[in-house]
Parts: sequence; structure tokens; C-alpha cells
Amino acid sequence: MIKQRSILIIVLFFVSFGLYACGQEDITDEPDTDENPDSPELEEDEDTDGTEEETSEGTENESTEQEEAANQDPITVSLMNGEENEIGTANLEETDEGIKIQLEASGLPEDSEHGFHIHETGKCEAPDFESAGGHFNPDDSDHGFDSEDGPHAGDLPNITTNENGQVSEEFTVEDVTFASGQENSLLDEDATALVIHEEADDYESQPSGDAGDRLACGVIEEQTE
Repeated sequence: MIKQRSILIIVLFFVSFGLYACGQEDITDEPDTDENPDSPELEEDEDTDGTEEETSEGTENESTEQEEAANQDPITVSLMNGEENEIGTANLEETDEGIKIQLEASGLPEDSEHGFHIHETGKCEAPDFESAGGHFNPDDSDHGFDSEDGPHAGDLPNITTNENGQVSEEFTVEDVTFASGQENSLLDEDATALVIHEEADDYESQPSGDAGDRLACGVIEEQTE
């Protein structure tokens, strides 16, 4: 009786040991999730790298365009009246704030205010200068500093002559550039033009501020040596 009981105890021991060993093998065979090559974290890192590369390329292109604009020599525009006589000049220079315009002109009506704009086409055919087209407006805004959806990129402040019909003005235009390939570049394929009008711009009337006829015009284009 004691012998049979001893045998039974031995059998139960080996059965238990076998079950324990199988359990340990199952645990050992479970995959290590940390070594999974298809983990979402790894894919996210790859996507991030791609985005960083695209951002870097975009920044590099923008930097190149800014350098190109900064290296553009100042442009001197000759302003002609309807009789094709030069009445003045405008010096345009790219700065960190935009295009700085320095205007010097004479032979205009005395003690009067006049609209002054950048027009979309670099063509000044006397006597009416209609060849210069409308205002430079690459983002399709409304005209006028006082318009809710304005102004045009080519809208400029009015200029005022003295008692001798002379004017000397300086201001900076923020929304234009000399950089090629930009929608707001003044040096696009058609070039652009500066135009002095007969009347003052009211900064609101569409499409050109009710500034009247065009008294003078000058083409904005790259200077040739």
C-alpha cells in the first residue's frame, strides 16, 4: 500500500513538472513587441523625416528668392508726359520692408494732389497711357486703402505738388518685390509701370479711385548696361 502511494506521488510530480515546463516554453515563444519593425512609432518617425525634408527645401527656395531680390540693383524709372517729354524720375530699391520709391518730378499742375499707382503692364504709349493697363493687382483685391477688401498691391499714396508744380516724395510699398517667379514681382514678363493721374485718388472708388486721366507714365524694368 505504501509502495503504490509512493509510485502515485512520483507520477504526479513528473506530470506537474511537464506542465510547468510547457508553460515556460509558451512564455519564451511570445514575440517581443519592442522589436517589431512595423511599429507605428517607427512609421511616424519616417513621415516626420519626409516633412522636415520638404520644409527644408521650401525654406531654401524662399531664401534664394530673397537673396535674388536683395541683389537686384536699384531701378530708375523715367517718367514721360503725354507729349513724350521727361518730367521726372522714380528710383526703386528693394529693402527688408519692401520696395522703396523715391519720386522727383516737375511740370505738373501747381498746388495739387494726384493719384499715383503701379500699373500692371510695362508699356507707356502717349498720349493717354492706356497701354499700361489697370492697377497692379496680383491677389485680386479691391482698390483703395479705405476699401474693406483693399488695397491693390499697386495702390500708392497720393502725391502733392508745390506752387511750382514740383513734387518730391518717398515711401515704401510692402506687398511687392523684384524677386522673379513671384506673383507680386514688378519684374514679370510684361514688366509694370508707374502712372501719375490728373486727380487725387479717393482711396475707395472702384476700380481706380476716380483719379482721372493719366498725366505721366514710366516703365519699371530691369536696367540694361
